[in-house]
Amino acid sequence: MAALDEPLKKILGGTTAKVLAEHLDLHTVGDLLHHYPRRYAERGELTRLADLPLDEHVTVVAQVADARVLKFNAGRGQRLEVTLTDGSGRLQLVFFGKGIHKPHKELLPGRRAMFAGKVSVFNRKLQLAHPEYELLDRDADSEAVDAFAQQLMPIYPACQQMASWKIAKAVDAVLPSAQDAVDPLPEALREGRSLVPLTEALLKIHRPAGKADIADARARLKWDEAFVMQVALARRRLADTQLPAVARRLVDGGILDAFDAKLPFTLTEGQQKVSREIFDDLATEHPMHRLLQGEVGSGKAQPLDSLVLTPRGFRPMGEMTVGTEVVVPSGELAVVDGVFPQGERDVWRLVLSDGSTVECDDEHLWIVGTRDTGERVTERVLTTRALRADLLRPDGRPKWSIAPATPVDLEDGGARPLDPYALGKALGGGSGDRVPDAYRNAPLKDRLAVVQGLLDAGGVPAGGGAVFHGAAGPLAADLGWLVRSLGGRAQLRDVGEGACDVDVALPGGYPPFRAEGGADAASGDRGEDFRRAVRAVEHVGRKPVQCISVAHPDHAYVTDHFTVTHNTMVALRAMLGVVDSGGQAAMLAPTEVLAQQHHRSITEMMGELAEGGMLGGAEQGTKVVLLTGSMGAAARRQALLDLVTGESGIVVGTHALIEDKVQFHDLGLVVVDEQHRFGVEQRDALRGKGKQPPHLLVMTATPIPRTVAMTVFGDLETSVLDQLPAGRSPIATHVVPAKDKPHFLSRAWERVREEVSAGHQAYVVCPRIGDDDETAAEPPKGAKKASGGSKGAAAKASSPEDVAEKRPPLAVLDIAEQLSKGPLSDLRVAVLHGRMAPDDKDDVMRAFAAGELDVLVATTVIEVGVNVPNATAMVIMDADRFGVSQLHQLRGRVGRGSAPGLCLLVSEMPEASPARARLAAVAGTLDGFELSRIDLEQRREGDVLGQAQSGVRSSLRMLAVIDDEEVIAAAREEATALVTADPELTGYPELRTALSALLDEEREQYLDKG
Repeated sequence: MAALDEPLKKILGGTTAKVLAEHLDLHTVGDLLHHYPRRYAERGELTRLADLPLDEHVTVVAQVADARVLKFNAGRGQRLEVTLTDGSGRLQLVFFGKGIHKPHKELLPGRRAMFAGKVSVFNRKLQLAHPEYELLDRDADSEAVDAFAQQLMPIYPACQQMASWKIAKAVDAVLPSAQDAVDPLPEALREGRSLVPLTEALLKIHRPAGKADIADARARLKWDEAFVMQVALARRRLADTQLPAVARRLVDGGILDAFDAKLPFTLTEGQQKVSREIFDDLATEHPMHRLLQGEVGSGKAQPLDSLVLTPRGFRPMGEMTVGTEVVVPSGELAVVDGVFPQGERDVWRLVLSDGSTVECDDEHLWIVGTRDTGERVTERVLTTRALRADLLRPDGRPKWSIAPATPVDLEDGGARPLDPYALGKALGGGSGDRVPDAYRNAPLKDRLAVVQGLLDAGGVPAGGGAVFHGAAGPLAADLGWLVRSLGGRAQLRDVGEGACDVDVALPGGYPPFRAEGGADAASGDRGEDFRRAVRAVEHVGRKPVQCISVAHPDHAYVTDHFTVTHNTMVALRAMLGVVDSGGQAAMLAPTEVLAQQHHRSITEMMGELAEGGMLGGAEQGTKVVLLTGSMGAAARRQALLDLVTGESGIVVGTHALIEDKVQFHDLGLVVVDEQHRFGVEQRDALRGKGKQPPHLLVMTATPIPRTVAMTVFGDLETSVLDQLPAGRSPIATHVVPAKDKPHFLSRAWERVREEVSAGHQAYVVCPRIGDDDETAAEPPKGAKKASGGSKGAAAKASSPEDVAEKRPPLAVLDIAEQLSKGPLSDLRVAVLHGRMAPDDKDDVMRAFAAGELDVLVATTVIEVGVNVPNATAMVIMDADRFGVSQLHQLRGRVGRGSAPGLCLLVSEMPEASPARARLAAVAGTLDGFELSRIDLEQRREGDVLGQAQSGVRSSLRMLAVIDDEEVIAAAREEATALVTADPELTGYPELRTALSALLDEEREQYLDKG
């Protein structure tokens, strides 16, 4: 009997062993025993020839009526055709090539046999090609027939060079060696979980007597994989606690306190909790290993159809882009320096005392005032949630009020042919029911003139203000809008038949009347009387929302009230805490675009605190430097000098940070953004630059199911921020079956034209750039790769799916030309791809963002960092070539404005193919967690466990980390307890052996680095 580490060559011979090693990575007897069947075929009930179903696996018992050898291909090929009959009908069998010799000798006319295979059609006749068969004696009893028919046939993961049935024969040769398998599970665990011994499990998984055997074997083998992996991770966690690290404790009065003091609000509850977890870890004398998942935006958001005041008038929140000028409450102008879509959230409506309302999420921040006993107004910054919890005084009166914004001049560029006062008088006299936008979004003096004209024509003095009687609903709303824009108060009262009375009060300097007789109605003082009380907070429902940050000390903008949004970063506060303790922090980003965005965001949020040592910088500040591969030599030299001397406390960079010449003064924290884009070796190289192991914070905005986090990041503690991207805004996604229904593709281009006609823009995404010099591109991440060697690749495709996969991916340059000459011929079409010069790329993106282009045909360079709210449609060509997560990321480029988004997934794959099923899943949900599960099910665990990063074959063959959550959680619990009690596993020699087999030197290094 061969030992499990015996080379297969000794058992199976050189030829078979070579194929198993080269194509299936199977080298030893143990490897082959752990190469489990992926499914089992049931020969099923015996089928009458008259009732054969097409395309199904059948088993028949029949008699050979005729057998003959035919030649084809000019005599160079031959096939054996056998005709069967069972009295109910006839069936043809066909064998080709060398496969004809054995059946030609055995399947003679008159012989009776049992046949199993898949029914197909050739020349309008049903046939079985190369069926399995077993000859029967003429007096064979029915028990033998039933036994053959009900047998479960194992179907193994195979390759073109070795079919499943050949692998089954190889398994038969080594199956007796299963008796030598070392059982890694402690006996108490095995008995407590009612698991069969390993030897029994191996026999049952390969040669089950029935389905119960398969269930027993799977349950046991899943536990092996989960438990041994969790023991490895538990030992890793324990070892990490033994490593020395510099404790980075919080320092009072440092840069972190100065940064927090700049923020006119407190962090959200989620951010406070995660920050506490991180700072507790940083204060220990062993390295932090923490995974932070979720968006880093603080999430003080408003619906996309909310209004933000700009110099040209109010614009929807969904139209805000980086660089948009907005009005801040002091009346100054500032630019939006960050736009952060927050997916769909519960939205609340604040109802104010003048009847006006405004919508926001529960975390939104308000500058509100409340009167103390001395009638003095005390200002506070509160969230919507806090307002809801403490809305009214004991006597039922509103407790909180919102101050008005400082009035400012507006100018939307529209023509104002009439004198504003004359327009107001005409409207007040009944000649119209709306104030034109050009007069609403006008300078202060013109807006006041419209109000005075309205009141002179239809208003009367009342107290310190005026009342406009019986205004049509739209005109009443416009009058109220104009009064509030002047810093005043307008109360609308419904008087029936669609009309309203409007009570008007204006601040000092803005008389409500011009005409004689109205002048006695003096305007009031600008002060407390014009605050609006918060009367109620009502739940609206779920809506897509986003938040913006404003480059102004107030961090505020006007939206009929004061509100404050800001993009705080949990990771930035952790880095500032490390700098306070005397260390340095490095943030590793996957692309230059993201590195530049992080650097810009951090420096803008920190302000003078990011200018330590520089003229005008804060005394307790530090330098924040950027290090990327494309930097100029002088800037690069200065950045390297700042790092090695400690002048720079924070560095943001790409892979350039990993280079040998990059040295740190005292690296205390490594923050890795979008961890799935980095190999463990790259992360380890950066961590190795510390004098002692630095603390590690891994960030990802990609939702990770709990089971994946437990298995893949088992040596990391996990923190989750609540604001996960469940979908940017309403995005309708549809699959376009271009091959099955070509008219659907024509309709897709019509939809693009419709969006452009409505004033919007569109993306068309292709997998490849495409030019004369370009060879076939590698399949994008997540796309299915063909198995087999070069011969297989050269073979003629045998199915529509193969044909679609073997065609070169569609290319940007080709598609752009076809669209420009065809269905989008009169639109402004441009291309964008990675091989363009940086200046050219910037020019195209600027033109697209400015609305100077209608359609952008691009590769996945638009996947990250592109924000054009006016782009509402995306057509993804060869969508099946992209992974699920990538498709989700791509479609996030549309639906970012106030208009809903449309994403069309074009595919030539047949309807029943797995690729189409994947696309249908993407079209069916915007939920990030659900899509991450689908993505994992498509890619399987090898990818997730780092196969692509480390070159190590996944150890998981039976365990599915998505489906086996209970097993993984239980195994983690058992492993942690065992390792805590016996870290060296001295009492578990079999487990140590299994661990050594799992963690060969390369895998051990992989886990160490992970």
